This record gives sequence, structure tokens and C-alpha cells, in this order.
Amino acid sequence: MIPTPIPRLAHLLAALALVLFGLAGPALAQLNLRIGGGAFQPMPIAITDFSGDPSLGLLVSSVVTNNLRRSGYFTPVEKAKFPEAPGFDAVPGFDKWRAASVQALVTGRVSRDPSGKLKVEFRLWDVTSGQQMTGQQYGADTANARRTGHLISDAVYTKITGLGPWFDSRIAFVDESGSKENRRKRLMVMDQDGANVRALTNGETAVVAPRYSPATQDIAFMTQATGQPPRIQVINLETGTRQAVGKAGSMSTSPRFSPDGRRLVMSVQEGGNADIVVMDLASKAQTPVTNGNAIDTSPTFSPDGSQIVFESDRGGSQQIYVMSATGGTPTRLSFGEGSASQPAWSPRGDLIAFTRQRKGGFAICVMKPDGSGERVLTEGFHNEGPTFAPNGQYVLFFRDPGGQGGGKLYMVDITGKVEQPVPTPSYASDPTWSPLLSGK
Repeated sequence: MIPTPIPRLAHLLAALALVLFGLAGPALAQLNLRIGGGAFQPMPIAITDFSGDPSLGLLVSSVVTNNLRRSGYFTPVEKAKFPEAPGFDAVPGFDKWRAASVQALVTGRVSRDPSGKLKVEFRLWDVTSGQQMTGQQYGADTANARRTGHLISDAVYTKITGLGPWFDSRIAFVDESGSKENRRKRLMVMDQDGANVRALTNGETAVVAPRYSPATQDIAFMTQATGQPPRIQVINLETGTRQAVGKAGSMSTSPRFSPDGRRLVMSVQEGGNADIVVMDLASKAQTPVTNGNAIDTSPTFSPDGSQIVFESDRGGSQQIYVMSATGGTPTRLSFGEGSASQPAWSPRGDLIAFTRQRKGGFAICVMKPDGSGERVLTEGFHNEGPTFAPNGQYVLFFRDPGGQGGGKLYMVDITGKVEQPVPTPSYASDPTWSPLLSGK
């Protein structure tokens, strides 16, 4: 689904003549949202109902509205407060929108070509300066109408915030149903906003610890039949094919893909120890990375593939360590009170998220790759399983309040100021975020 620019309106104000489509001239101000800092406030934005096809137009604009609200960086204005209903091919009445305290405006249209294919168009307006910031059109079939809403959300979000896109992505997780003593655990996948849920396994064997490949539509996960050691499997979402990896009879856990998707790093238990091993998925050859009297687990590659971060009890308690992906001496990263586990490296490379357990609580934290700058993003009774959004700006995790209930998914931004629930059909745990479906 490749976007194409929309030509500028022929009757734009003379001041807009310097604005190339999607790129403002250097002399003109750009709408910009500064994220972080004590005075941060979400930006008021208006998303009009897209004209053209009434049902699909409302669907697409609703997806955009919901996405931008969930990001925590925008406050969509209520439709009852709109001062006008601007046509897609008309310049908005900026004075009216300024008077309504709106800073950004999104208009759009959904139409069909003679073959029945959808054409979805949008424009993003900077109300303060009266500029069109960007605008694109997408060709899609009806089944992908919702996805165009995610693509438009990404275009608006990235243009205003300067951050990378993330709405056009999916989340895989473990769906949990049944009593606590006899829980059924299935691998499921859905759009990042909770739509289009589908099951990937039937629940006959328990599933834990799924992880998306950063480069492909593959998911590695652990599955365990009653009375059998856990096995690692890889499922391809495009073909539905599954393959078991690792040595039969050995206990292999915590699989994670390399940045190119061609290797898996995992923890392999031998006797009372567990070592980090890298497996080539094509040849199935395994290369040990650690070898010692410790339990090393939860390994994760750095985005460039040069390092591996993992958790280990080699210092007496579970802590975070980092080392070269080819082996060597590990360096301890986490210090302070309590234990640290489940490291996840941001796709931007700037942060490592992890779970810190202390004083009976579980906090989702981040630190820099050298171990400095540790910050708590959120804490409570039981928060676990951090995983980053494709743009590295949000961390997804699950929270289990205890009792006979179960976990729920939440996301928090890396400032710790935005926390949102992520809807799932039932109880959920062990989330993992996909790369962008558009591949950007």
C-alpha cells in the first residue's frame, strides 16, 4: 500500500505558494509538538469525518481519532465543538478553528474508482500558520480500509512529533482463559489497537514467551505439552508454516531473533546451568555465547546485532548484563535495590527496558545501554514482559493484579507520562510488538 502525494489546492492563499506538498519552505513555521518536560500538554487536534463513502469514511476517521488519542500526545476535539465542516477540496476557515483552540486539522475523503478499489485521501493542516503540512492518497481494497487509517495516523503523528511511525503494526500475545489452576494459553495476534484478533494456536499445548522477528512476519515462541520439556517453535504468519528448533530433549527457552531474522538467540539448560546460544535458522548450527556456572536467560540482540543483553544470577541475584554477540566477558548493567530481568533493547538503540523487582513490587524501567540513567516508567504489584513499539517511543507490558483473575496488556511511553490499556478478548500476557507492516 504505497502512498502518493495529493496535489496542492489550486486556490491556496499566496502565503502557501512556498509550501511544497508534504514539505514546508524553510522560511515558514512548522507545527511541532515537544514531548517531555514538566509543562507538556497534548496537542488539540480535530479529525473531521472523511467525506465520500459515509460508512468507510467514518471508519477511517474513527481509526485515526482513536490512534492519536491513544498515543497520549494529542487530544482530539469533540465534533460538537467543530466550527465548520470543511470540504476536502476547500481551504479551511482557519480563524474559526483558531477560535476553537484547535492547533491541527485533518480532513479526508474515501471514494471508489470504476473498478471498485478504494481511494483514501487526507490533508493535515497547521491551523496556527494556515499551512497544509502534508497530504497523501492510498489505494486499497475494502478489506484494508482500517489499515489506511493506521497509515494516515502514522503520517500525521510523524509529521507533527518528528518521531517514527508505529500505528501500522501488530501485537502478538498469550491469550489466557479458564481458571487459574487450569488455564488455557493460546498464541494470538491482533492490530496494535486491539482489532482483527486471530488465534495462531489451539490451546492444546501451553504457549509462553512469543517474540516477533524484527525483519519478517515470523514469531518464535515456547510451547510445552504435559510432562514434556518446553520446545521452541517458529511460525510464519504469511504461510502458516511452523517448525521446531533446538535440540530434542534439551530445555531451550527465551527465543529472540537477530535483527536480520536469520538467527535465534536463546537460553539452553544443561544440568543446573543455562547458557546463551545463537542458532542459525537455515543450518540449525548452534554457537555457545556464554559458558559458566550460572543461569543466563532472556537474551536480546542490540539493533545492530553487535551485542547481546541478558539476565543472569552469576553475581548472586538476577541482574542485567551485556556482552559481544560473539562472546567474551559480560559487563553488568543493573545495580541498585532488588533484581532486574527481562531486558528488551529499543529498536532505536538508545534504551534498554527491563523489569525490576523490589519490595514486593514490579516496575517497568529503562536505562541507557551503558547502564546509566535508570528510570521507572510504571510500577505496581506485578508488571512484566516489556517490549518496544517499532519507533522505540512506547513500551508494551502486562500487568497481573493477582487473585483468580489474570493479566492485561498496557503500554507506557518512555517519558512515563502516558499509560494506556491495550484491549484484548480475555486475560493476556507475554506481549511482543511486530515491526512496521509497511516496512518503513
